[in-house]
Amino acid sequence: MRRGGPKYDDARRRELAGAFTSGGEHYDRVRPGYPPEALAWILPEGARTAVDLGAGTGKFTQLLVAAGLEATAVDPSEDMLAQLARQLPGVRCVVAPAEHTGLPDACADVVVAAQAWHWFETGAATREAARLLRPGGRVGLVWNQLDTQVPWVHRLSRIMHAGDVHKPDYHPPSGPELRGWESLEIRWEDRITPEGIVELAKSRSYYLRASEKHRRKVEDNLAWYLLEHLGHSWGDVLALPYVAQAWRARAAHGLEGSHAPE
Repeated sequence: MRRGGPKYDDARRRELAGAFTSGGEHYDRVRPGYPPEALAWILPEGARTAVDLGAGTGKFTQLLVAAGLEATAVDPSEDMLAQLARQLPGVRCVVAPAEHTGLPDACADVVVAAQAWHWFETGAATREAARLLRPGGRVGLVWNQLDTQVPWVHRLSRIMHAGDVHKPDYHPPSGPELRGWESLEIRWEDRITPEGIVELAKSRSYYLRASEKHRRKVEDNLAWYLLEHLGHSWGDVLALPYVAQAWRARAAHGLEGSHAPE
């Protein structure tokens, strides 16, 4: 099942995902966190253990730790996990792809992927997430999306080449091992400066894979839009609107006899 999201063939997906194997310090510094309400909605009652797939520098792992969960962070990038380990020394880090974590069966009450599920091979990641879940556990997927319903943000997303903003009918891709999908949207704002927005654009896969010429064009266009067109100055603090999209599901074998929504 897949609706309303970016469409990459496997080669293109691997190429773009490869942009995040390094640059952990910059990514962690410029990317926003997530509203705690997203995790509160995802967590099953009584959850104690969590696996964060594609954890990166730990933006979402921080919420797991703050909620008192014993967390394991999984990511193929040693550089990203090194940044996570510096900030969250109590978290177990596993250098591995989400599709083959090497973790034991039924080891987690919740398996999450924040800003990462679209980089995984759907069938293998679905099977792995379901395998890791304990009975009654839940999978949670989260994305921060620029709120393109706000006109100035819509134009900003085009200049930043944030073309992965989900369409209104979006449904995350999933194999049959996960079912009972439900969704929640949380609107929130990140406080950021114009130079922070430029740095945010530099953390995106399009920019990281672009030529120097295209990088300069993106930076120049952002400076024109933010300073000349919108009238801001360097150092101004702006409220950048986001929509946090959260999805939750359970392993299909845990839904037998239930009437959970598809």
